[in-house]
Amino acid sequence: ADFGRLGEQIKEADEAGAKYIHLDVMDGIFVPNISFGIPVIQSLRKYVNSVFDVHLMIDRPERYIHKFIDAGADIITFHAESTQKPDECIELIKSRGKLAAMAISPATGIDAVLPYADKLDMILCMTVEPGYGGQKYMPEIEAKVSDLRRILGESANIQVDGGITSENIEHA
Repeated sequence: ADFGRLGEQIKEADEAGAKYIHLDVMDGIFVPNISFGIPVIQSLRKYVNSVFDVHLMIDRPERYIHKFIDAGADIITFHAESTQKPDECIELIKSRGKLAAMAISPATGIDAVLPYADKLDMILCMTVEPGYGGQKYMPEIEAKVSDLRRILGESANIQVDGGITSENIEHA
């Protein structure tokens, strides 16, 4: 998105039928890039009623979960690798009536998320290294998604993120 036109572009996506808006929040600590934060999400909320799926690629997300929810997040996704308090993150999110999701980076095994799967509304498998857009899709992550599906069943909500194009979407 063009950050100078972000409100307009999100409104366009909403009017085109997008039910979810995925917002990548990066802090320059957990990942080596910085995107935007709470004030931007709060400003965008005025433009649409779409579900805001806020993907926190930030260090110790438990410090900010309430603020992101106050800003308009409907789903909060945090990384298994970003916190030593995953139960606390899940409980903070759920206590506010929002959906909780946990992400795992490409090098992280599914064992990092399985102990929490019954408490989560979604699991996100990164199909690129988190932190930068425009990366090439990592097809080897498909095995991880298949393993999660086999273990958790067809009803599990598994999301993939990164490098997805019209050429590889059938595999993602």
